[in-house]
Amino acid sequence: MVMATTTSTAANTSVASVTLEVADPESARRFYSAFGVDAYIRLRASEAHSTGFRGFTLALTVSRPATVDGFVGAAVDAGATVLKPAAKSLWGYSGVVQAPDGTIWKIATSAKKDTGPATREIDEVVLLIGVEDVKATKQFYVDRGLTVAKSFGGKYAEFAPGQSSRVTLALYKRRALAKDLGVPVDGTGSHRIVLGSTADTFTDPDGFAWEAAASLTPTLS
Repeated sequence: MVMATTTSTAANTSVASVTLEVADPESARRFYSAFGVDAYIRLRASEAHSTGFRGFTLALTVSRPATVDGFVGAAVDAGATVLKPAAKSLWGYSGVVQAPDGTIWKIATSAKKDTGPATREIDEVVLLIGVEDVKATKQFYVDRGLTVAKSFGGKYAEFAPGQSSRVTLALYKRRALAKDLGVPVDGTGSHRIVLGSTADTFTDPDGFAWEAAASLTPTLS
């Protein structure tokens, strides 16, 4: 049995922002506003080449199945494609959609039954990136000032968010993440995402780019 390790130390470096690179920022802005997650992301115009799985998902944790259905429905009404219909699983209830710009979103709850009406409240947003070696990438981030909040051996790692962070960063095996999302693991080109750092600019071992928050180019948020 793999045991989780935790720490409560405050992070010195954390995710200051998440910027999605999209071909049509204005169209993407309308989609994310309708979806109800526009407060958590920024948008930036980019024509960078990208095919297949981009190696990450943004996951919403909500309180109950009816709320999962509400977010999935809002995304589909705004133009998203369903990759996995919302359904019960061993861990709760979840669904997966792909935005028109290609970003994959998972909406999930640990609850299997509704205890009240649907809401539009989001408990947590997690940026889950798929990596080849969780332990090595975890250490890379620790060396750059991020603090591990949860760690399940070489399978999963989650970092402590900073005081102003709206998105939590976590690592998962790339192949396992693709399987969970219901997409082929293969993908080439840009990840089409940039993380704003409270510290320096750098690129991680799996090609995910971080930019110092002060140096980020203008975006549509």
